[in-house]
Amino acid sequence: MSGFLTALQPPGWPKPRGYSNGMMGRGRIVLVGGQIGWDESERLAEGFVAQAAQALRNILAVLAEAGGGPEHVGRLTWYVIDMEEYRSSLADLGPAYRGVMGRHFPAMALVQVVSLAEPGARVEIEATAILPD
Repeated sequence: MSGFLTALQPPGWPKPRGYSNGMMGRGRIVLVGGQIGWDESERLAEGFVAQAAQALRNILAVLAEAGGGPEHVGRLTWYVIDMEEYRSSLADLGPAYRGVMGRHFPAMALVQVVSLAEPGARVEIEATAILPD
């Protein structure tokens, strides 16, 4: 359980590490469009992990406009242009993720794509959040 969101864990399934199989909550839904790893001046961070961390910070900035925080995120979808780059970055990505999102691990999906709309972007992340009524 994270705040008012409940992680869904089918009996007998192994507990996932770093994500949840599903999340349940009730309230106002906030849909955050895909965010990439650039700052408010549209300067891309250097490297995959730095871009992922910045994309997560951007999600939280949009979510803050609705009065939400990381604990309200029910789902993240990650789009990466190089799955091997993602895998080889996991040791550094975990601490970077927790530095932005804390120990809140929503339902997540990870997809490799051919490219992203912005040249130089290595990752794009979109979010679905549920805020209390």
